[in-house]
This record gives sequence, structure tokens and C-alpha cells, in this order.
Amino acid sequence: MAEAVIFWVCAVGAVATGVAVFRVDSMARATFALLASFVFAAIPLLLLGLSYLGVLVILMMIMEMVVMAVFMIMLMMNPAGLMPMTMVHNQRGSLVIAAGTFVVLAAGVLLVDWPERGGEPPPNVTYALGEALMGSHMLVMLVIGLGLFATIVSSVVLAHPRGRYDRFGDDLRGHPADDPIRGAGR
Repeated sequence: MAEAVIFWVCAVGAVATGVAVFRVDSMARATFALLASFVFAAIPLLLLGLSYLGVLVILMMIMEMVVMAVFMIMLMMNPAGLMPMTMVHNQRGSLVIAAGTFVVLAAGVLLVDWPERGGEPPPNVTYALGEALMGSHMLVMLVIGLGLFATIVSSVVLAHPRGRYDRFGDDLRGHPADDPIRGAGR
């Protein structure tokens, strides 16, 4: 009973926060609404006993959305992506496509025969899943992931010639900011 309640709370939460992505008026709010929607969608994986996949999806979405928010705060022209803006383009077309996709997927769920399970799961499901996904390349992918992250951080540091210490001084108390671009230090 508790699992059913958690599932339905997550289902309603995923849909509500998914709708919020298109209803809020800023990129930052839309980013965190999308994060909440993905987390709500990942919790049923934990309920199904797929701990590895559930935790992986949750951690991946948190990191992805937080990195996106950090880049918005650093590099967007409007402050931190908080300026009001519309998140929907071609609203009528979007609604038609979304309704059509829902009808096709719902028909698939209701009309297609579900396969029956064959065999038993392996004793260590997490290990078997990792082996099936990555084979012997898991360590390589971990190192590549760290290398990509270091590359992203390095490129932002090198591409952004001045930071807060350049404008406000070493103790960040230099007001007004010594900023060659008027208004950017406020």
C-alpha cells in the first residue's frame, strides 16, 4: 500500500512539475522544475528494486541541472536566468504534438501485449546491469567523465577573462565595482 501511495505521489508530482517547466517565467525556475520532474520520475525505479538505475538517474539529473543553473548564473545576459520570459513557442503546435504523443503512448500501453518474464534475475543485479551497459569500460568512462568536467571548468575559466575579484577587489568590498562594462557589476 505504501509503495502505491509513493508511486501515485511521484506520478502526480512528475506531471505537475513537468507542467511547471512551461508555466514559470524564467529559465532558472524552469531548470529546477525540470529537475524535480526528473527526480519524481526516477523514484519509481527505486520502488521497482532498481536501486542502481534510480540513484544514477537522480544523481545525473541533479548534476546536469545544477551545472546548467551555474552556467546560467555565470553567463546569461539577464541576471541568473530570472528575468521573465515565455518558455513556450508555437503553443498550438506544441499542444497538438503533445496530445498526439500521449494518445499513441497510452494506446501502446493499453493495446500491446506485455511480455512474460523468462528466467530468474542474476544474483547481483547491479553488477549484471553495469556489466551489460559498460562491459569492461567502466573505469575508462569514469576517467573520461572527470576529464570532461575538468575541460568544461577550464574552458569557462579561460574564456571568462574577469571575475568578481577583478571587479570588487580581493576582499569583495570595492564598491562601486571597477567594471569596464557599465551595469554589469550590480
